[in-house]
Amino acid sequence: MITSTLNISSNTEKLNAVREFISIAAHNFGFDDETASKISLAVDEACTNIIKHAYEYAPNKELEIKVLTNKQQFEVIITHQGKLLDPKLIKTPDMKEYLVHPRRGGLGIHLMRLLMDSVEYKIRDDKKCEVHLMKKISTAVG
Repeated sequence: MITSTLNISSNTEKLNAVREFISIAAHNFGFDDETASKISLAVDEACTNIIKHAYEYAPNKELEIKVLTNKQQFEVIITHQGKLLDPKLIKTPDMKEYLVHPRRGGLGIHLMRLLMDSVEYKIRDDKKCEVHLMKKISTAVG
């Protein structure tokens, strides 16, 4: 298993560094440009949600973004100490309604689920929260 880690402060200005970190890791893993971009976007959405909702834009908090890879999958684990969002409470948006009555926000988790093979939320024993985003190599080909 190969691991790489990026630590950032909870500031949306740091998201460019996150996207670049994930893009490089995804390309090094063997994903094409399109798949690497999708993974980067999903991770960006997860980090944005943490900064906005879990940390309420407090700039002095931290996020740890860890990439774990093996022959079959590429996994990103984002760890934070903010409020945990219960994704079961988030309903899948009605896209027809969004087109008729557009509004800003509300599509992040839906988009993450569309772009990745698996999105999971966990609370560790030390009370830190984790968001796991996983992409299998087989689903990125073809």
